[in-house]
Amino acid sequence: MRFALALFITPLLAQQATVLDYTFFRDQVQPILLKKRVGHARCVTCHEHGVPPLEPLPPGASGWTEAQSRKNFDMWKQFVRPGQPDSSPLLLHPLAIKAGGDHFHAGGKHWASKDDPEWQVLAQWVTGTRSSGTEARVLQSNAAGDDIHVINPATNKVVGTIEGIEVPHGVVISPDGAHIYVTNESRRTLDIVDSVSLKVTKQVPLSGRPNNLAVSKDGKTVYVAIVEAPGAVDVIDVVAGANVKSIAVKGGIHNVYVTPDGRFAAAGSIPGKLLNIIDTATNTVAWTLATEGGVRPMAFVTNPDGGTKQIIIQLSEYHGIVAIDFATHKEVRRVDLPIPPGQEKETMGIQGSPSHGLAITNDGKILWATSKWYGYVAAFSLPDLKLVKVVPVGSHPEWLTIPPDGKNLYVACAGDDATVVVDNKTMRVVGKIAVGAVPKRNASGMLRIN
Repeated sequence: MRFALALFITPLLAQQATVLDYTFFRDQVQPILLKKRVGHARCVTCHEHGVPPLEPLPPGASGWTEAQSRKNFDMWKQFVRPGQPDSSPLLLHPLAIKAGGDHFHAGGKHWASKDDPEWQVLAQWVTGTRSSGTEARVLQSNAAGDDIHVINPATNKVVGTIEGIEVPHGVVISPDGAHIYVTNESRRTLDIVDSVSLKVTKQVPLSGRPNNLAVSKDGKTVYVAIVEAPGAVDVIDVVAGANVKSIAVKGGIHNVYVTPDGRFAAAGSIPGKLLNIIDTATNTVAWTLATEGGVRPMAFVTNPDGGTKQIIIQLSEYHGIVAIDFATHKEVRRVDLPIPPGQEKETMGIQGSPSHGLAITNDGKILWATSKWYGYVAAFSLPDLKLVKVVPVGSHPEWLTIPPDGKNLYVACAGDDATVVVDNKTMRVVGKIAVGAVPKRNASGMLRIN
């Protein structure tokens, strides 16, 4: 989004009728400035030395510090007309001419119309939308129950419960924080939950019994793993509230994820022993990789441009992690999880998954992996995958999630009916939160609360 210098010799004066919200800018606008789009340089790449300027990213950082975000806000608010998105240079410069944009933008045209979700986010900021009603939350599903616990990571207290979904499997928060999506195994539906009331507002029928799910970067599509034979990935248009396509795959799908750049969905089959990579632009299978075991949880290591470098996966009957090179579609590394000396292996209820949880810290430097055999989470440095520390957490640790602030890791301990909190910096357990029956899948993000 490099703007022509002549347009900004005199900064635009803010109109007193509309107040621009800093928190909304930090949490919603800045990610747009960092995003890599196909065929375009990132906004930050040009604006670190362009006009208006952005603060240079610290070495190895994927985002700005709080102090830098404040400086970005103070600068960029001068280049909009508060309350008037249709006459704000920030919104018009990268907009296509036919949609009402300016004639030229040195950084190219990023949005074909004002309906683009990114343009809409900027318009919300310019018209005074505030983030005061959005807070970080951790959602913990309970695999043997009919509820999901909502945890405030600022206090590590349960602050709400989503009730009435018997055997909830996967759970994810929409990018705008307005909805929670849950796969309902008992009814074979995708349940759409209002984030404020925590009530189910719609149930979308699926093609079979679901497992996990993922939401697209623009928030318009949810991909649902269908484990029931013959297996599929259902494509849900959440705006229309409809199941619009079932993508055929080989074998029932256990987990599905959207890559950090949003270009692909990765779907793993346990019975098919197969990794399916789906092109989200066409919703067709782009490539597959046969694996020696069923594909369990995944995590993604990214390139500097935001594209996917590696997929880290866990496999059935394997106590370790496997690195897959995304470009070559080949396994490049395998690392066994450590066996604590003198500790007895837990085998009851493992269900073929001795390790079943992965998470990468927000700075991209640490990969966490769970050991159900020995009740711990292990930290590995990235990109070299060297063991850093083993942290005992409890019985049957399953899924992992890290909220937006990156401070803590949340571990679903299915055997303890608890979510355990690990400090990412000290790598020590700092809390244990009682939840429901056999907690497994969890998720975190910014949730609208009023």
